[in-house]
Amino acid sequence: MSPGRHAAPDPEQEQASLSPVVSAASELGYVRGGRAVLDGITLTLRAAEAVAVVGPSGSGKSSLLALLAGLERPDAGSVTAVADGIRVGLVLQGYGLVSVLTAAENVEAALQAMTGEPGLTRREVRRRADAALDAVGLRPVADHLVEELSGGQQQRVAIARALVIEPTVLFADELTAELDHEWKAIVVGLVLDVARSGGLVVLATHDPDISSRCDRTVRLVDGRLT
Repeated sequence: MSPGRHAAPDPEQEQASLSPVVSAASELGYVRGGRAVLDGITLTLRAAEAVAVVGPSGSGKSSLLALLAGLERPDAGSVTAVADGIRVGLVLQGYGLVSVLTAAENVEAALQAMTGEPGLTRREVRRRADAALDAVGLRPVADHLVEELSGGQQQRVAIARALVIEPTVLFADELTAELDHEWKAIVVGLVLDVARSGGLVVLATHDPDISSRCDRTVRLVDGRLT
């Protein structure tokens, strides 16, 4: 590039900078077992973006998602939800499914608990749950107990549960850990559609294929942003 000339602005980056802030973390610190898991994390998260959180095992990725999602409280700093009316979908490690309920009942429970729609009928709840399970290929096992399903099927139930509420923010930890190549591609597409529709997606992942499809990558090493 010739001296005095500047690179042309990236239209996607300019558009992202204009998107509303959904959540902001300021100087986050998180200590467990006497060890600083996270130290001085400051991060701004905007609507209509997918953010990959990457780093080696033990770098604090899961802890950062838990703090951003409000599942844990920081020992220092703060997390602020800026936007109103946020519906948060979660796909965390362990999935948090109720093993003695069916796949459909797990998805229905999330819809009933989180939508707050007063006129939501039993039939409409089941219709939405079936549609969410169908999107992840699990309609045939909708009435099977979760404990009867494979690990990969359970992961897809958790994804259906997160998507059924039509989240404006979605946090997912190792989204495709137990999925084969075909289902990984489908699930990542479904999740990234949340961002394409104006929501915020934050994915903790070891998978470079997933991070390459996100709009932005945040790297953690030893609990610090690099």
